[in-house]
Amino acid sequence: MPNASADPSNTIFITECPRDAMQGFHRHIPTGEKAGYLQQLLAAGFDTLDFGSFVSPKAIPQLADTREVLEQLDLSHTNTRLLAIIANERGAREAASIDSIHFLGYPFSVSEIFQERNTHASRAASLLAVETAASLCATHGKEMLVYLSMAFGNPYGEPWTTELVLQWAGKLQGMGIRHIALADTIGVSQPGNIRELFSALIPAYPEVTFHAHFHTRPDQAREKIEAALQHGCRHFDSAIRGFGGCPMAMDDLVGNLPTEQLLDVAAALHFTHSVQPTPFQKSMTLATHLFSE
Repeated sequence: MPNASADPSNTIFITECPRDAMQGFHRHIPTGEKAGYLQQLLAAGFDTLDFGSFVSPKAIPQLADTREVLEQLDLSHTNTRLLAIIANERGAREAASIDSIHFLGYPFSVSEIFQERNTHASRAASLLAVETAASLCATHGKEMLVYLSMAFGNPYGEPWTTELVLQWAGKLQGMGIRHIALADTIGVSQPGNIRELFSALIPAYPEVTFHAHFHTRPDQAREKIEAALQHGCRHFDSAIRGFGGCPMAMDDLVGNLPTEQLLDVAAALHFTHSVQPTPFQKSMTLATHLFSE
């Protein structure tokens, strides 16, 4: 975790997302390999690890062994908090019952069409699922994080405005949600709309911590990171080498925000963070091997 004496305004907090990297990967990754990779990421010192999901194994076969992977991890020497993705009450109950999980993450979409495609539920039903999961988090001492998917636009021609995102964030804040990630599901964020969203949301809801979950082409990553930093965002999701992303992007170059680029920008702009260089380089090497076809 970041040093308590560090200036919070000059510290970034990083969630590494191996779950996002793994979930759409074609080759089945054995449970032991997943656990070994996650263990190395824990050694690197990320603030949070988006490690797995409790969703239907039919929906995401690659992550059907999330509980088994978790059982193989040694968590005795880490301050990294674990985040699990859930999509319904069953998954929320299972994740909330596990002591070592800190965050439950729910994907809620600004786009009605994407919500139906992603969770097979309407936004109205999904809001009820968020409410149930938030209640379970309160009962079990967890924190709830909601991803606002399609926060920067959608490919369906549905209306999108900064005001619309503000309205949904306000609904979530009113339900007691204190962590909201603006998710660029298809890689359409750019400095202009990043500036508009963060500069509007952060002062409007000061009790909410806003995270950036960018999908991006590698050559556009730096400008997105810088825009978010310049307008108050300090919490970023990323994945080593940009592995993963959303197939909806329809662009093979659009993946997750590469962690190494995030760290490079942080160093250039003199932001501090908790990631340790040597174990991070080992994680990079292991990731290259793990995600080879």
